[in-house]
Amino acid sequence: MRVVIAPDSFKECLSASEVCTAIADGWRVVYPDADLDLVPMADGGEGTVDALVAATDGKKRSVTVTGPLGEPVEAVYGVLPSTSDATITAVIEMASASGLALVPPDRRDARITTTRGAGELVYDALERGATEMIIGIGGSATNDGGAGMAQSLGYSLRDAAGLELPVGGAALARLAHIDVSNRHPGLARCRIRVACDVQSTLCGPAGASRMFGPQKGASPEAAEELDAALSHFAEIVESQLGISILDIPGGGAAGGLGAGLVAFAGARLESGVALVGDACGLGSRMSGADLVITGEGRLDGQTVHGKTPAGVARLARERGVPTIAFAGALGPGWEQLYAAGMAAMFAIADAPLPREESMARARALLCARAESVARLWRLAKGSPV
Repeated sequence: MRVVIAPDSFKECLSASEVCTAIADGWRVVYPDADLDLVPMADGGEGTVDALVAATDGKKRSVTVTGPLGEPVEAVYGVLPSTSDATITAVIEMASASGLALVPPDRRDARITTTRGAGELVYDALERGATEMIIGIGGSATNDGGAGMAQSLGYSLRDAAGLELPVGGAALARLAHIDVSNRHPGLARCRIRVACDVQSTLCGPAGASRMFGPQKGASPEAAEELDAALSHFAEIVESQLGISILDIPGGGAAGGLGAGLVAFAGARLESGVALVGDACGLGSRMSGADLVITGEGRLDGQTVHGKTPAGVARLARERGVPTIAFAGALGPGWEQLYAAGMAAMFAIADAPLPREESMARARALLCARAESVARLWRLAKGSPV
């Protein structure tokens, strides 16, 4: 039998590659001769660089950049092998430079965090001749509409007195003028595709600030302040750059970085899982398979909205291949994934476990559950186990 194994990571626990190998090890107990095609996946968040570098035999580059609180951090991006002499593709995870994991819980404040470091990764890639970029924007600590990124790429954002704005989303309320004269010239020759896993617009109840600001340290009052600042930011961008960013699906991703990349880098926002799947050749690898296995740390009602398991299931359904998924937990609304094409879903724990124990045992639990499901698959096919 041939099985395509295409999961996302189990966050804070197992990388997508580790999830692949754990599932494969369990499956091979029952099907030692199975043709298993391991395709680590991501949807624009953690693991996007690893997934694409692994799929294409690319390389990684480490750069010291400005972290979300202004302190230096070591960030990594990928460089993929050229498909032609004229093409250099960089893969960037904004979270590597500007992610929530870089900010201790007691220091989280969405009013002051910056995407400057993410922009510095883009700058470094442009300086090294990148002509294409894939930028994953999941897992951000920021809510600045990509303003910090823009400033690191040569844009000047000034208040009414002509002073450069300080970092952070709250400062956008004072934005009066955008100077494009020192914009990095490499942006004009670089095609930028943005991997999004949410469809939120920039402002409003489901926008960057009010929906996602609280997890980044914004109080209800701060979230309202940031929402108003981003709305003002969008007005200035439209009036001075001629680009409407207020209602772009995905524009609210990463605290408005999605919108900022459209405004300042001419980027195109795409489904993260579709973009990564396309770069990995996932669709062609599914053709003729008997089964697709996917998964992530938690399957719930949010998974259906652009997350890896839903995207993988839809792609497999188009090719007539059934999909099953493994998860650390099944949360409210997980049943919605049946409509997305999922045939069956399995939590990996064999009993209620504390979160810490579940994470510590995740690999063993995943391997055991994969073996158990493989036995069930074999039984359903009419073979003795």
